Amino acid sequence: MMRYLIPLLLFLGLGVLLYAGLGKDTRMVPSPLIDKPAAAFDLPELRNPAQRVLSKQFAGKPWLLNVWGSWCVACQEEHPVLLNYAKSKQIPLVGLNWKDDEATALRWLATLGDPYDAVAVDAEGRVAIDFGVYGAPETFLIDGNGVIRFKQIGPLTAEVIASEITPRLAAMGVK
Repeated sequence: MMRYLIPLLLFLGLGVLLYAGLGKDTRMVPSPLIDKPAAAFDLPELRNPAQRVLSKQFAGKPWLLNVWGSWCVACQEEHPVLLNYAKSKQIPLVGLNWKDDEATALRWLATLGDPYDAVAVDAEGRVAIDFGVYGAPETFLIDGNGVIRFKQIGPLTAEVIASEITPRLAAMGVK
């Protein structure tokens, strides 16, 4: 009897764990980087490679870092939301062009519109690794002290902006 009881209990325990995971939003993966300092970077600007985009140039004010690539289908889905948000000029919107062909990325922005205040080129993907990026698109809200306050895995939506980003910005004193 005991011979069958232990495998049965293990099977039931595994079933309970799998059932508990059903229906959970996989985009709501808690990031260990929340409330931690954002990784510093110094990367070339996509639109003018002679210029540099430095994370420290945004110190003192909140900003959004959006990881994208022209190869990313979900980034294309998210792009109208970014264009709309950029019109608010509420905070700087910085693009991190991740492992992309620069000419293709430039054409993509010229065709679809350019919402970014700056676009850093992360050709090697090292900065994305420092930010714990799983895949594009991902967006980080970074406060004026350089601390990550929110991470969105997947496309940014108007609902996410309204429910997650706007309240955090209000708490930071951004109207």
